[in-house]
Amino acid sequence: MAVVHPAIEGVSYLIGTWRGEGEGGFPTISSFAYGEELIFTHPGNKPVIAYSQKTWKLNSGEPMHAESGYWRPKPDGTIEVVIAQSTGLVEIQKGTYDAEKKVVKLQSELVGNASKVKEITRVFTLVNDVLSYVVEMATNLTDLQPHLKASLKKL
Repeated sequence: MAVVHPAIEGVSYLIGTWRGEGEGGFPTISSFAYGEELIFTHPGNKPVIAYSQKTWKLNSGEPMHAESGYWRPKPDGTIEVVIAQSTGLVEIQKGTYDAEKKVVKLQSELVGNASKVKEITRVFTLVNDVLSYVVEMATNLTDLQPHLKASLKKL
């Protein structure tokens, strides 16, 4: 791996391309399955990781969702993440990471340009070379509850 900025060493295991499958659901929509690719890249000289994600329908390969942003870990174990979604929604997430347990926990500070979504949490965990995540969401009609989960392997 190329030179890693010291500030991102605790989450440098994320750098690379991850691919796998996930499933989603929510009280207001039908459940669905999807393929997914996450890409984490690092410029080397800045304390930031660039993030991009795309999903597709498993049966047809038709694109579904995409988002991109930046992850900014701090030496004290906190992390800030900004995400722009293809739907026009933006998120500012803050949270923590545990370099030993390889867990990142994020909680929305701001969900912008969203008429219904009020809160989003994301938890990423790496176990046995599988990167898993759970996304929970709250809307103006529902409390925080599971929305998405996926398991991905590094290519």
